[in-house]
Amino acid sequence: MNRIRTAVIGVGYLGRFHAEKYASLPEAELVGIADPDRERTGPLAKTLNTRAFDDGMELLGKVDAVSIVAPTVLHHRLALPFLRAGIHVLLEKPIAVTLDQADELIREAEKAGVVLQIGHIERFNPAITALKPLVASPRYIQAERCAPFTPRCTDVNVVLDLMIHDLDIVADLADSAPKLVSAAGASVITREIDSASARIVFANGTIADVEASRISDEKKRILRVFDSERLCTADYQTQTAQVSSRGTGPVQGFESQTVPTERKDTLLEEIRDFLRCIRTAGQPRVSGREGRNALALAQLITRSIETGNTDFIPVA
Repeated sequence: MNRIRTAVIGVGYLGRFHAEKYASLPEAELVGIADPDRERTGPLAKTLNTRAFDDGMELLGKVDAVSIVAPTVLHHRLALPFLRAGIHVLLEKPIAVTLDQADELIREAEKAGVVLQIGHIERFNPAITALKPLVASPRYIQAERCAPFTPRCTDVNVVLDLMIHDLDIVADLADSAPKLVSAAGASVITREIDSASARIVFANGTIADVEASRISDEKKRILRVFDSERLCTADYQTQTAQVSSRGTGPVQGFESQTVPTERKDTLLEEIRDFLRCIRTAGQPRVSGREGRNALALAQLITRSIETGNTDFIPVA
């Protein structure tokens, strides 16, 4: 079976890891890496035994699939030519800057019959994959995601940087369209929103409270799902999950049971899924449409915070 010819456009902090994963997989051939910064591409290309390109467009016609790991403002401009050329695209989150851009990428992918997968990596976290089959009818979901400040990724606000992971997860678990949103937040270090909180009411009655901060003194990534009479908890960092329910003893209390999980490299799993979808013409776990839905929710939350409107806003 022929290997899938791959490349990575944008080899900063995260893009480097994409390139390393492709280079390690027997089903993929890393044809090249592209980035205008030669100090990045030169040494990395040598290490991975591949070619360095200054311009990602030089890879058109040379590859079957690309990972685009560039700043969000470049996503639409970089991805569009590849989709139009019939090349499969793994596009880091968020899918684009605007919904119009996202819609155009989705249309072009569907027209060309290629895979457009969005890099919502937490869908591949073993804690989530183990917990999801156990969640039948969630009533209330809590998501906390906080991290110490780092200058990386400050080109977007915390909603698009961190919270969007959990917006995608809670929407997937609720399995319903969002109906109402209320949000609050603040800028502290950057000019963008650095800390945010949102409540989402879904059409089926599920309610989710989602919090994100990039100015915390600790790193925490926790998801809690209240499902009927059970509490399902996932810890993204430790990749562990547990289910707690009312005890059966004479004294009321919670009894917890650990859900078996196997620690995995989530980026490697994401890229393997991308390659699998290409080989089998399958649907990615996070499609362009799901990436678009997460962006729409993130934009509504952002507008709510920027305008100071803490009332519930209908989701169009």
